[in-house]
Amino acid sequence: MTDLKTALGEAVAAAFAAEGVDTALARVTPSDRPDLADFQSSGALAAAKALKANPRELAGRIAERLSSDPRLASVEVAGPGFVNFRLSDAALAGRAAEVASDADHAGASSVLKPRKVVIDYAGPNVAKPMHVGHLRSSIIGESLKRLFRFRGDTVWGDAHFGDWGFQMGLLIVAVGDEGGADAFLGEGSGPFPADSPVTLEDLERLYPLAAGRAKEDVDYRDRARKATAALQAGHAGYRALWAHFVAVSRVALEREFGALGVTFDLWNGESDADPLIPGMVVDLKAKSLLVEDDGAQVIHVARNGETRKRKLADGSVIEAPSPPPLLVISSEGSAMYGTTDLATILDRRNRIDPDLILYVVDERQAEHFEQVFRGAYLARYADAGTLEHLGFGTMNGTDGKPFKTRAGGVLKLHDLITQATDKARDRLREAELGTDLDEATFEATAHKVAIAALKFADLSNSRTTSYVFDLDRFMSFEGKTGPYLLYQAVRIKSLLRRASEQGAAAGGVVIAEPAERDLALTLDAFDQAVSEAYDKRSPHVVAEHAYRLAQSFSKFYAACPVLAAPDVGTRGSRLTLSKAALDQLEIALDLLGIATPERM
Repeated sequence: MTDLKTALGEAVAAAFAAEGVDTALARVTPSDRPDLADFQSSGALAAAKALKANPRELAGRIAERLSSDPRLASVEVAGPGFVNFRLSDAALAGRAAEVASDADHAGASSVLKPRKVVIDYAGPNVAKPMHVGHLRSSIIGESLKRLFRFRGDTVWGDAHFGDWGFQMGLLIVAVGDEGGADAFLGEGSGPFPADSPVTLEDLERLYPLAAGRAKEDVDYRDRARKATAALQAGHAGYRALWAHFVAVSRVALEREFGALGVTFDLWNGESDADPLIPGMVVDLKAKSLLVEDDGAQVIHVARNGETRKRKLADGSVIEAPSPPPLLVISSEGSAMYGTTDLATILDRRNRIDPDLILYVVDERQAEHFEQVFRGAYLARYADAGTLEHLGFGTMNGTDGKPFKTRAGGVLKLHDLITQATDKARDRLREAELGTDLDEATFEATAHKVAIAALKFADLSNSRTTSYVFDLDRFMSFEGKTGPYLLYQAVRIKSLLRRASEQGAAAGGVVIAEPAERDLALTLDAFDQAVSEAYDKRSPHVVAEHAYRLAQSFSKFYAACPVLAAPDVGTRGSRLTLSKAALDQLEIALDLLGIATPERM
């Protein structure tokens, strides 16, 4: 299936080519005046300038070539050389029928060449509860995973679990000092207790205490470093204790992710890449990429002449390579954060050999990923252009700063979801929605409304921009919100249930009223929205379409009686349009990770 905008663009390109005009100028866009036309092309203006011709005359010749196209009700030249197109009712009806019959994709196309794609998002850590800082990465990454699969790619969502490094040594020492883990601390080879000596609450309590003490107590910090080194060297007891840390943390993380509707295919952590580091270092040396720098081993990733001004600790400013060298081995002999990321790329190549890896990580990590990606390209662990950092802005409070609790702390994700669910429950009751639902179904509906509010508030913004968190506004059943979209979906479901009870059946699509035209045009635009969101890695384009579709259906519902239509044929047509709108709206919401309730 080809959407009407694309088909029209191809026809306009052919007309431009016939006039000897560069087809790159034959761009078709939605009309600025929908009361006059559905689409327009301004290409004749630029083409005429290049050809030194009269733009209105050129536009007239192009319009003449398209005047016999049966899909067009009219082709007119306007202004200095715009070409306006109005689609025929029959073309719109045919396209709406195609969308209605495409239950799985609602008129959206798939990619011509599917790829293997890994999407790295969320980045949870052992012993650290999820907080609002994880929200955007989790929501955006989940949506992109769904979007890429929807278009036909094979996709692995990877949580990239933070389960290695100094924080593990801190926990081993802290748990050991509290007692209860003696069986794991000796030099024996096991077997070790199968039951965890710690709970998640223990880990959440101990880690900040240990991290704080390590900053002040040199001996404590050294013990933690030695424990980290022993763990990574293969100390059997430490490895067994570490496995409990990971298992306990993962259960809680899966609970939080589950509440958000976020899932992963891979829970690979930094530990999975660690065994590759020694061999990788040897390989980097063999390729003459590792260079000694003040006792450390680095990869120079800046290209010739790439510099920028950097301010030193003493306040002086120097010209330094940009980006800075990638630190692989510290002067103390330790592998670094970038080393693990580089090894992870190598690990993914060995296990999956992906065509593309997307990293959904805070924009503030942009320089780090530029260093790592350049290092990977130099080492030939990835082909140029196959690694992308998809940075995003922050979720801010009303003060414009990253969102905090009233006490100034970082809000746990679990607490945020609880707050949102409480607010959704109150709003449903205020609006007298869900009054006929049993308690369990009402609670499930309140949770869906809460998640819809959180996700749509995030995904309706461009990925690269920051936004202000305002739970009261996000939870409204009016305006551009997740709850509004759910309400519209539930309203269509209610309409279709009543139609079924009355024995009213869907039928062939006939377009006659302006609101029917608008709805058909909106249904047609889904393919373009999905394609653009995919190409730009920007879920907000799908969110915007979902909102326009909900608005379009609302206008259609008000202007075009469905069950009270004047005749059976009109009723059947409008039922088909209603079902097509519901299917497309639910698919669009699912791409955003939003589930719709049956009733409200």
